[in-house]
Amino acid sequence: MLKPILIALLPFLFLFNGGSDALLSGGNPKPDGYSGTLEKMLVESGTVSMRVDLSKLNSKGGVVNIDMPAKANSFFTILVFNDELRGPNPGSMDLEGSFSAGVGRSAIAFNDLVLENQAWEDGGDLVIRSSRTGTVYFRIEGQEYIYNPMIRGLVISNGRLVVTDAFAASLGRKDIAGSTVGTIGMDARMRTIESSQIVDGEVRSEDMPAMAPSAGTIPGPDVIVGDLSGLAQFGSSSGTQVGLAVATDSCNFGTENLHWQANPSNDHPVIPQNLYRMSANGDRMEQIGQSNVKHAFTALTNNICGLGCNGVGGSNLGSGCSDPYSASLNAGPNLGSRAWINPFTGAFPRNDSATPNNNHSGHSHTGTSHRILVEINDLNTSMNAGATYYAEGQYITPHEYSWCQSHPGECNMYNNVSYRQYSVNGTTSPFSFSPVGSTVRTKPAIMAWTGATIVDLQPAPGTDGIASVAYKVTQLGPNLWHYEYAIYNQNLDRGIQSFSVPVTSGDITNIGFHAPPQHPGWANDGTVGNAGFSSQPWATDQSGGALTWSSETFAQNPNANAIRWGTTYNFRFDSTHAPVTATATVGFYKTGAPVTVTVQAPSASVPPSTYTVSGRVVNSSGMGVGYERVYLTGDVIRLGAMTNPFGYFTFSNVSGGNYTIGVSSRRYTYPSSQIVVSDNISDILITANP
Repeated sequence: MLKPILIALLPFLFLFNGGSDALLSGGNPKPDGYSGTLEKMLVESGTVSMRVDLSKLNSKGGVVNIDMPAKANSFFTILVFNDELRGPNPGSMDLEGSFSAGVGRSAIAFNDLVLENQAWEDGGDLVIRSSRTGTVYFRIEGQEYIYNPMIRGLVISNGRLVVTDAFAASLGRKDIAGSTVGTIGMDARMRTIESSQIVDGEVRSEDMPAMAPSAGTIPGPDVIVGDLSGLAQFGSSSGTQVGLAVATDSCNFGTENLHWQANPSNDHPVIPQNLYRMSANGDRMEQIGQSNVKHAFTALTNNICGLGCNGVGGSNLGSGCSDPYSASLNAGPNLGSRAWINPFTGAFPRNDSATPNNNHSGHSHTGTSHRILVEINDLNTSMNAGATYYAEGQYITPHEYSWCQSHPGECNMYNNVSYRQYSVNGTTSPFSFSPVGSTVRTKPAIMAWTGATIVDLQPAPGTDGIASVAYKVTQLGPNLWHYEYAIYNQNLDRGIQSFSVPVTSGDITNIGFHAPPQHPGWANDGTVGNAGFSSQPWATDQSGGALTWSSETFAQNPNANAIRWGTTYNFRFDSTHAPVTATATVGFYKTGAPVTVTVQAPSASVPPSTYTVSGRVVNSSGMGVGYERVYLTGDVIRLGAMTNPFGYFTFSNVSGGNYTIGVSSRRYTYPSSQIVVSDNISDILITANP
């Protein structure tokens, strides 16, 4: 609703004159007695254009133009009073498309970008950041805003792209922090989502227009996790585990009202919660906790996602509407078992049937019952220094599936997962948590794994859901690599029972497996014999040129520790063989033939013992500098080479390892840098300081 915002903002919105703020336009409204219409508008469609000078980022390219469409109905909002722009609100829009280019020996990839107007308490800057990691690449300065009421068009022009400290550090170029490397602009069409009538400075009425297909919204019902907040601990047990919960705000992006009929009906969403942890060096991303499910009831008519709620609530979540569940409400303890639910169809038994979906008679509750079950050691900040944490929420609903069956092409069952980063405070129970950045909508937490490659998996389109195989290879030393794989099952009912990677016999060490803790069995939990799902680690077998992990089969144990929906399991090992593109195999638990996916796995060849390192020394104007002494210093060795008249140098027979490279000169001063020699290197560029 606009009213609470207006109470705080009106004294400021209308005291500014036309020249007092570059973000505000129009004439000089009266300090009192003003009347008119104040509209809150979001970006319905548009394009963001960037012009980037890659040479300023030390790339091999020149100036490039990058055009990226804005995701439809992005929650990037402005306030317009009587058809005059009053300014932007905190909000963001996802940009579609990508661009990549080489930067030295590494690469920069402009993808998964977000244009964000930061919250006022964060400085209110307009920035470009990563939707996956939250890293801010550029601050935007000097931009001008122009609003055209005739076409409801918003133009942002002349914005300067200023490199942030974090982005400069990630490129190994701290010297370019704060420098301008390009420009940015936007051309967008806006749509009113809230409107307020103001008479003599007072808000007299508010209106939130209903959504319609012509407004560019999603056909059919489409519930997503619009926001996650309030992650907190709600109990502990046995001295080794804690129970957490996070608040989830649902939003219906669809043009159809979404069924929200409370138990005993089985036509409503269920809401599981998860917790993930990424290691300090980013070599692994693990799920460390999972909850049972909240059965939704009585939809409210909030407007958290700023879509414009149509006012329908109760047994339906109206088009554009949102419904909040606080962390304490999601903590239960009366949450239902995941075992009853088919995550693809959304089907589960009615709560008045012989197989009740949420009956808690016959068992007692502890401080961790049904909540996000997490080991204390997985949260202890002294044992997990530098780790980052991510809360995840998901909605599973039968209405989206039934709509998909009757309206092919309008299947909205794959965007129901969102995540948000949190910091953890404490070394023992109780723990506290603080949010870091905003909620990343419609993406699972595995997407936050920095530097990982993620391959989608859909074994039976139309009859079962989707999963993903994520992997990352990290070099540990001159001839040693860590291989990490994570399999995420979003909504595959068949589950996953085995994973196989090609390896070289006798080369593999430190084989590992990780799965989140399972809740203990309880009466009416939907598992066979009410025993709960097994926590038995997967068995490993190295034979036939492959390393295979596997759980018990469905025939052996219907409660086996398979990768069921809404969970992620990890598989890992170390190898002295460098990574190459290879084919892994994923096997299923309930039904279906195995499938293959492309990953990185150890090569069969033995890496060479020495390498060649070469490059060029140039002055600040880019001209080669001859007869300069270049040094390469390792742990126990220091090598030297002289540049030729054009500035080129070469080191031969360099052993693998970590080195410092620099230049000893009486004419110029040069920066030194750290390099890892694990292959031949031919593109090192050392530039004299200005």
